[in-house]
Amino acid sequence: MLRVLIADDHQLTLAAVKTALQDAGGVKIVAEASSGRMALAAVQRSRPDVVLLDMHMPGAVDGLACAERIRRRFPQIRVVILSASADESCVNAAFRRGAHAFISKAVDPRDIAPALRQAVQGTVFHAPPDATAPFGADDLAEALSEREVAVVKAVAAGLSNQAIAKRLWVSEHTIKFHLTNIFRKLDVSNRTEAARWAHGHGLVAEEPEADPSANGARRVANGAGRRRNGAGRGRNGAARLASGTPAVAS
Repeated sequence: MLRVLIADDHQLTLAAVKTALQDAGGVKIVAEASSGRMALAAVQRSRPDVVLLDMHMPGAVDGLACAERIRRRFPQIRVVILSASADESCVNAAFRRGAHAFISKAVDPRDIAPALRQAVQGTVFHAPPDATAPFGADDLAEALSEREVAVVKAVAAGLSNQAIAKRLWVSEHTIKFHLTNIFRKLDVSNRTEAARWAHGHGLVAEEPEADPSANGARRVANGAGRRRNGAGRGRNGAARLASGTPAVAS
């Protein structure tokens, strides 16, 4: 059972997130808060596995300041930032201040529970040490989690979301969440571009080319086999003819 603390100053958002998590199952909401200070006190009291924090809560301790303090005081607890703004500066700021993951408020509510589980498992996006530095190809490959690498390999192999979900024993919603992270990290817009990137950076093993000489040898061998079979059929026919010829008395 995943123990979750939710902190958001908008009651409508708080209620919607609670409903989404309760519907998902396997989640226990151990505390709620409407400010950063309340969240810190609730963390001390309830010791959740993960804290879901609104980025822009009122007061001296907003979501980012709260994330920073939780990481410092309770390093074993995962922190996920929830925000209505998902531009690059907000995402980078969240990771610099201690977030383990970032969720946009525009996300499908059904993806919230999988995202929190992945934050606890360490399989969602982690910012590099300098989140403002440009990514090179190697940095991008390293930024992908082990599960995201498995997903992008499957995409490059032409598998559908349903097939990937079955292969990895997760829901299709989880696969969509992974793809959202993958597209953002690789700076691509769709599956085709992600697959092209995977092939271009050696994440997908190329099929070995067929050996023409080997194919030729197989064709010769097959031809010889057919000739031997034909000869056998000829001998069988001769035997049948012989057995059908009556004996002549001397």
